[in-house]
Amino acid sequence: MATVIVDYESGNLHSAQKSFQRMAHELDAGEIIVSSKPELIANADRIVLPGVGEFSDCRRGLASFNGLFEAMQQAVITRGVPFLGVCVGMQMMATRGLEHGKNTAGFDWIGGDVVELAPKDPSLKIPHMGWNELIFDADHPLFEGISNGAHAYFVHSYHLAATTPSDRLARCDYGGDITAVVGRDNIVGTQFHPEKSQTTGLRLIGNFLKWNP
Repeated sequence: MATVIVDYESGNLHSAQKSFQRMAHELDAGEIIVSSKPELIANADRIVLPGVGEFSDCRRGLASFNGLFEAMQQAVITRGVPFLGVCVGMQMMATRGLEHGKNTAGFDWIGGDVVELAPKDPSLKIPHMGWNELIFDADHPLFEGISNGAHAYFVHSYHLAATTPSDRLARCDYGGDITAVVGRDNIVGTQFHPEKSQTTGLRLIGNFLKWNP
């Protein structure tokens, strides 16, 4: 069994790879591969899409690898393999990103827009950076063994405002509700960084490696 972390030159691949390898070893969950090869991604058993930076830059970077998105689409949408998007990798699942006034098409796997954070408390700084409590909106296998109120590590200025409320699985509070986790069917995404979220993040990664939607 192979989990492929997609390498399109955007994301903290080293720490993500180490965290996934650690949990795969503990759970005997197969091989963790970092790759940009469409043939590996199309035939993967699980796919992880990281992302750091601006939405449009990440989208353009992904498109610069010929056949990469099509391979993900084939695996995730056609074959139904489990998919985890992280940070901007999660945001790109949306219909479109509106960062810095741009209108950039996303994957449209989760209906909604990626919009700027607008906390009601003007003293709260943007980007939203640091630890925050997760508030679960729904039960999900990825949350097994993680308590409501567990802390996760965030670094972002935008979040995915889902069109369908049930697609938001968890949120946090930062002068108002911020989307922390989205998902439906075989796809899920975290706005926070599991690889930086210590015990909570490792548990979520392990749950993803065991998940059979």
